[in-house]
Amino acid sequence: MELDAEACYRAVQSRDTRFDGQFFTAVHTTGIYCRPSCPAITPKRQNVSFHPTAASAQAAGYRACRRCLPDAAPGSPLWNIKSDLAVRAMRLIGDGLVERDGVDGLSRALGYSSRQLNRVLLAELGASPLALARANRATTARVLIQRTDLPMSDIAFAAGFSSIRQFNDTIAAVFATTPSKLRTELPRKECPAPEPIPGAVSLKLPLRQPHNIAWSTWLLEHHCARGVEDFSDGRYTRALRMPHGPVIATLMVSADQVRADLQLTDMRDLAPAVARLRHLLDLDADPSAVDEALLSHPPLPHW
Repeated sequence: MELDAEACYRAVQSRDTRFDGQFFTAVHTTGIYCRPSCPAITPKRQNVSFHPTAASAQAAGYRACRRCLPDAAPGSPLWNIKSDLAVRAMRLIGDGLVERDGVDGLSRALGYSSRQLNRVLLAELGASPLALARANRATTARVLIQRTDLPMSDIAFAAGFSSIRQFNDTIAAVFATTPSKLRTELPRKECPAPEPIPGAVSLKLPLRQPHNIAWSTWLLEHHCARGVEDFSDGRYTRALRMPHGPVIATLMVSADQVRADLQLTDMRDLAPAVARLRHLLDLDADPSAVDEALLSHPPLPHW
């Protein structure tokens, strides 16, 4: 994916939240990467470079900014990726396939060799399948650390790490801290209180502005499949069939986020469940780009 460096820098100068998740700013002097809207002092142009994904920035040796939490930004819009293979790979990686079957399993599912898949993802996303999966694991671990009271050992394996050492090393590399310090540094007001029910997790799913809340709510309310989905009192609830057991998800859309209350059979399904919910609500779409594309066509006839 080609990034226009000058356009990216102008977005950083404006701190426009609409660009969050569409690219990431790596600051050479500090060794961290940020979302475009990071409130920190804007670095000089010669001191920054830009990456299409958080995984690309991490693979280049940059750590996530603990002020703007770039890994929590809305994901890169998949429609902006030229390669259909990269789009399908991203969805399967988000669904946890690499953690379950490895890169070879991902390649088989896509019908390509591991070498060809690696080449396409590096060209489109700036990161290998392993780096993209590692970024997903790091984000899942951060969410579980800061939003649950689970022991660190349980979090490590729930996030998909093969060992405690790998878990600790990844947290240190991505967030420049330890898991225990990461748990204490986020203000409690920034996240829901941990639930006492085993398997229960409450999350805030970021969305890209401008977002039509009324339309999203109407769509959820009037397109429920009986026995699978329900909408009442402004809350949408549905069951998800996940690899390790069913998940019950309850969503409530607000101005700048979606509150998600999940009841999981197995914590290993957290990241795949979140990926499916984001896809369900199309939270990674760029509404402005969609509007622009639709305006370029004549009005559709009314039936």
